[in-house]
Amino acid sequence: MLFHVEMTVKIPHDSDVNFVNELKAKEKAMSQDLQRSGKWVDIWRIVGKYSNISIFNVESPAELHDILSNLPLFPFMEIEVKSLCKHYSSIKEGEL
Repeated sequence: MLFHVEMTVKIPHDSDVNFVNELKAKEKAMSQDLQRSGKWVDIWRIVGKYSNISIFNVESPAELHDILSNLPLFPFMEIEVKSLCKHYSSIKEGEL
């Protein structure tokens, strides 16, 4: 199943810098592992925001929920999820 996920990170300005940097490093490592596995298909920054748009290819909404809720920055995120399906005008074979 394909999902479009927009994640906006809102870390309080008075947060400990070292703690935040540690979370960011863990988040980067986890996202790159998920990208290598094919679960996190693509990730794009949104200009001018601490946000991204990502495409996930997972078995179920529950799997996506587990992935997102285990991200190190999850407690500081606003997340919007949209389920995707192939458009009838697409010339690409399969979903991904």
